[in-house]
Amino acid sequence: MAHLEGQERADYVQDMFARIAGQYDLMNRLMTAGQDARWRRYVIEQAELPENGRLLDIATGTGDIAQEGLHQQPTIHSVGADFTIEMMQAGKESPARAGVQWSVADTLALPFPEGTFDAVTSGFLMRNVIDVPRALREQLRVLRTGGRVVVLESSPPKKNVLRPFIRIHLNYVIPTLGKLLSDNASAYSYLPDSTQQFKTPSQLENLMWQAGFENVSYRLFMFGTIAVHVGRKS
Repeated sequence: MAHLEGQERADYVQDMFARIAGQYDLMNRLMTAGQDARWRRYVIEQAELPENGRLLDIATGTGDIAQEGLHQQPTIHSVGADFTIEMMQAGKESPARAGVQWSVADTLALPFPEGTFDAVTSGFLMRNVIDVPRALREQLRVLRTGGRVVVLESSPPKKNVLRPFIRIHLNYVIPTLGKLLSDNASAYSYLPDSTQQFKTPSQLENLMWQAGFENVSYRLFMFGTIAVHVGRKS
């Protein structure tokens, strides 16, 4: 399904995440061997949120990054936005996320005024959007001057000695876990496929520069299969 384009792809992604919402957090822990918690901490550290600042976490899912923002900087106003209501409903069931403000929002047309937030974060969003440059421009628009965008995303495996083992994990281990734990093998086949067809970290970095961000850089994790990109609004 990773080959879908346009509105058909957007509809598929929305329906897919609605179906796996209940098992999403558990599957993340298993797929990443618990490393996703470390990546979320790093995302918020890079956001450099000020006291009483405003954070927007788009495609927030169950709100784990929005929650981490409140954990590191309890005085902030943390907004978790997503176009899949079922994912946010699953997040609301966690008492730890009671401080998150939830918003139904399309990443390509964010319902917030220009210059609203001190930081915009996302986790595993960009490979699912149908227009990456437009999504980046929207993030830039809602940032205040000097604000930071932080993008956590998976990356295609590099061509090295580890690539065959990484591809086995993506193409066989993850779909099998998905089938056993969520009865949604198709969803957990789409996610690895979308990773392998997405931009390389350097390509995403170039798109961020083109969208208007400055001081763009990235750091790799998990043998280069995870990247965290950071950019600033001048």
